[in-house]
Amino acid sequence: MTGTGSGDGNGLRLCPRTRRLRRAGYALDAWSLAWSEDVTPLPDGPDLAPVAALRALHEAGPVRAVPVGVIGPKAASPRQTEVAHALGAAVADLGLQLLCGGKNGVMEAACRGNAEAGGRPIGLVPDEEWDAANPFVAIPLATGIGPARNVLIARASFALVAVGGGYGTLSEMAFGLHFDRLVLALEDAPAVEGAIRCADVEEVCERLARRFLRLDAG
Repeated sequence: MTGTGSGDGNGLRLCPRTRRLRRAGYALDAWSLAWSEDVTPLPDGPDLAPVAALRALHEAGPVRAVPVGVIGPKAASPRQTEVAHALGAAVADLGLQLLCGGKNGVMEAACRGNAEAGGRPIGLVPDEEWDAANPFVAIPLATGIGPARNVLIARASFALVAVGGGYGTLSEMAFGLHFDRLVLALEDAPAVEGAIRCADVEEVCERLARRFLRLDAG
């Protein structure tokens, strides 16, 4: 995912008239998620940090719901479950769409947190019927392709966040990097060259906001 916007993310403002996110010389189209030249004066108001700018953009009107993938083990530890729940809620708070494998463990905890925060999590289940999804998945999609659905999650997401995990999570992270996705790691997620290990959910949100708004180099 590429765009013409670049830089450190400073100077972001939301134009109330056009409902576009602006920075000096550029405007972001909320549907194509691409920056284009705009030399009109910036609107009055304070500069917004990337996370605040993303929230404001979603509050202003429709934004293309390119999903962020949350991945992790079905047999999750209590700590992984806690972090995944917080992550799911944070994704909803940012206005982003959550996508996961739709099963148990980290996936269920992330879906529960997301749903409780007002999100509608999507689950790409490996099974042949939609009702194999965990009860917090709002949009269950049966793939019938087993573990191969990991490729679909990696390809469909603009970024992946791993909370712990084993070989299955490792494969999703590797596919994500192969597809030039932003891959973030929390807790004891597998160490993969190219993946960025984050200290907490707050750092994940900052990196997701920057990537979604095309403010980083990716």
